[in-house]
Amino acid sequence: MCLAIPSRIVEIYRDGTALVEAMGVRRKVSLDLLEEAKEGDWVLVHVGFAIQRLKEEEAIKTLELFKEIMERDGS
Repeated sequence: MCLAIPSRIVEIYRDGTALVEAMGVRRKVSLDLLEEAKEGDWVLVHVGFAIQRLKEEEAIKTLELFKEIMERDGS
């Protein structure tokens, strides 16, 4: 199963990538599919690409659901 993870853009680089953070984890992703994104935006990240912008409320709600699932699973 593949999931798209809501992440907040921390920094955007000139090469078309961005540093994003989700649940305390930071990683570099491509903005090739979402060029209008800016720092502070919430985006869905799937296999290293930001694929969609999200409203903050939606992103936070989704992350809370992920945390709940991980707690039930014992992760």
